[in-house]
Amino acid sequence: MTSAAEITEVSRDGAAPLTRSVAPTSALGRAMADPSLERTDGRGLRAGRVFSALCVLGVLILVVVLARNEAMDWPTFADHLLDDRILAGLRLTLWLTAAVTVASFALGIVLAAMRLSSMRGVSAVAWGYVSVFRTIPLLVQLLLWFNIGYLFPTTGLALPFTDIAWSVNTNNLISATTAAFIGLTLHEAAYAAEIIRGGILSVDRGQQEAAHAVGLSRTRTLFAIVLPSAMRSIIPAGMAMLIGTLKHTAVVSYLAVSDLLYSVQLIYNANYQVIPLLMVAVFWYGTCTSVLAGIQHLLERHFIRRFEGRS
Repeated sequence: MTSAAEITEVSRDGAAPLTRSVAPTSALGRAMADPSLERTDGRGLRAGRVFSALCVLGVLILVVVLARNEAMDWPTFADHLLDDRILAGLRLTLWLTAAVTVASFALGIVLAAMRLSSMRGVSAVAWGYVSVFRTIPLLVQLLLWFNIGYLFPTTGLALPFTDIAWSVNTNNLISATTAAFIGLTLHEAAYAAEIIRGGILSVDRGQQEAAHAVGLSRTRTLFAIVLPSAMRSIIPAGMAMLIGTLKHTAVVSYLAVSDLLYSVQLIYNANYQVIPLLMVAVFWYGTCTSVLAGIQHLLERHFIRRFEGRS
């Protein structure tokens, strides 16, 4: 067995050929130098395929066993799949997901720009925001906003040097749905800011310097040059965050917001068919997640073609 590849060279003065040994530095070179490695890799590949096939078979068997379980009660599942209360909760879940995503990314752009600012004070404020809202669990944030009335019983505005004032009961101003929107938005904005900041940092610095050279302001450079170029990096993580936001909306059921999960809970608390109703929620969450995953794939292909200059 040899451990190095032999290379034959002809000397410049036409003398006898010279043979030297070169240690292989790549997998291909090692395979050429030692054919037994190829046989070993082949056995490892076959073992990996067998293991993967066994895993898939095990999952299929588990799915069949669960599907045949009497507790699933598929007729009840079918009866409630298109129930008006379920569909109303689904619409609220989708609306909340869309609204939170738009608001959190808008705030995330501002926070990312602040994090990248040359002014240390501005950067520190954005860093503090991200650190705080990434530290506090989402449910705790939602409960804080839902009970904000204990801190500020009334909320109002007053015009200085006048008697004109406006105030309202905080509990009437911030409903459960409003508290859910505020809590989710502030929480997701911290993650959106880091996603956008990472995308901006991935853009070649030369593009920004070229934009400044032709007289573009920093704000216009950010929105016209940097962000479009950063989308190739932002899209995958951003869509993953969107899917995560859809699933995070289930937490708002703790605030009695009539989302998909809360609507399911109201029904199974009345008929005690817990498993079939939870499977309805699983079906709709899975369907929405799959659709978003498909949209993510299409967006990634679009921006990759645009980045590579293909039509």
